[in-house]
Amino acid sequence: QVQLVESGGGLVQPGGSLRLSCAASGSIFSLNAMAWYRQAPGKERESVAGISSGGITIYADSVKGRFTISRENDKNTVYLQMNSLKPEDTAVYYCNAEIRMRWSDSNYKRFWGQGTQVTVSS
Repeated sequence: QVQLVESGGGLVQPGGSLRLSCAASGSIFSLNAMAWYRQAPGKERESVAGISSGGITIYADSVKGRFTISRENDKNTVYLQMNSLKPEDTAVYYCNAEIRMRWSDSNYKRFWGQGTQVTVSS
């Protein structure tokens, strides 16, 4: 089995910063792209940022210049540094990873974390 465990969420004032972490563990042969998504109340889940195994990054327009995604491959961990937070960033943030569990697997499977709440409010 594979587990993705997020941490780092919480309550922060507008303009503040938070750093989310997501560690993958379990039966992992190969870890490909990792990403962060978020879901606000009453809205659909949306992509926030992604990073390839080689470190290529992509961001949603709404977070460009404020959020930075990074990863430590030796720790199977992805991070999301969130600066200049706005009330509209309030959501549950989910980690996603493409993982091959065994060398014999032909395809990557997508796994999700349980989510961590981020609330931006004064």
